[in-house]
Amino acid sequence: MIKKILIGLVSVLAIAFIAIYITSRPQVEADGSYMPSKLALALATVEVSDFENVTYEKYQGDDNKILAIFTEEKNMEMQNGKLFSTGNHPIEALVPMLHLRNAGFDFEIVTPTGKPVVFEMWAFPGKDENVKAIYNEYKSQFEQPRNLAEFVNTSMVDSSAYAAVFVPGGHGAMIGIPEDRNVGKVLNWAHQSDLFTISLCHGPGSFLSTTLDNQEFIYDGYKMAVFPDAVDAQTPMIGYLPGYMPHGLSEKLKGLGATIVNSESDNTVCVDRKLITGASPLASNDLGKLAAETLLKEMK
Repeated sequence: MIKKILIGLVSVLAIAFIAIYITSRPQVEADGSYMPSKLALALATVEVSDFENVTYEKYQGDDNKILAIFTEEKNMEMQNGKLFSTGNHPIEALVPMLHLRNAGFDFEIVTPTGKPVVFEMWAFPGKDENVKAIYNEYKSQFEQPRNLAEFVNTSMVDSSAYAAVFVPGGHGAMIGIPEDRNVGKVLNWAHQSDLFTISLCHGPGSFLSTTLDNQEFIYDGYKMAVFPDAVDAQTPMIGYLPGYMPHGLSEKLKGLGATIVNSESDNTVCVDRKLITGASPLASNDLGKLAAETLLKEMK
């Protein structure tokens, strides 16, 4: 009897192990890149975001534009050579945009060369009517964004129409953007013009661009919330990433003098002077509220 029970238990455990192994394998896309496993998608994505439809007293000033720097890159190479299918995380981009739009601000969408914005569509909350609405509202700009280089050469002289720069998260924000001199120019321009800078999760990878050509890190001594390297190192175990990251972000920012206020991929948000940051997708709603309320208060 005991032998039969043990055999049955071993069979159940074997089946469970096989099921976990299969569901935790990253999924191959048509171009050979890998999107997260079924297990990772079940654990880390949602069909409806936690967006709160807050009523704001809308900003009425002429300086109501927010320059939003999106990635145009899809594939991020891991240490093992496998490509992670990434881009901008839709919740990290669109939920903060909802709050800021509802507070009276408008967006100018740019990518480094004017190529279409890339989203992690596998993370899109398909049953969220609010997120779908703002995505459709700006869809034409996402498909035909402004060229960041053109903005730098023609529009960056005058900051009077702008309130902030926004760099949404998603691992795609770490491809090309940290090495883009035009991103560094825009962040320095915002810093020197007393504009707000808003970012979350891996979006603060853009801050590294301010150190190009041996320039001083403009956020030295700032507190900020950033996605932890330690969590990125764990996610290959469930197949979220198809391998280990090529390099970390939070430790690199700490090495430049930033103080990271979070140790988990949670809903931590932080404002330090004109820098507003959030830790992860879970911070998207709180970051949006904090950014909207801070801009409305400070710009009155």
